[in-house]
Amino acid sequence: MIVRSDLEKMKKNLDSIVGQEIQLTARRGRKRAITRKGVIEKTYPSIFIVRLENTRNSTIEGRRISFSYADVLTRAIEVTPYRAAQ
Repeated sequence: MIVRSDLEKMKKNLDSIVGQEIQLTARRGRKRAITRKGVIEKTYPSIFIVRLENTRNSTIEGRRISFSYADVLTRAIEVTPYRAAQ
């Protein structure tokens, strides 16, 4: 069960990476996942906003999408700091 303190911890974790590039993986059902690069723009008490990077074949180019902290805790989405290949 997700409790309020878990949501507050998740918000603090995401507050620390606001403005940094992230890799976002959204699970969209059985064996389907979408991975995009983006930036966390802002965090609010219940949600956070991600601006996705433009990609040629994407139907969601440059869009801003909101997610709840519960999405991360339930693993519906995965947010990881982006590290470019060297």
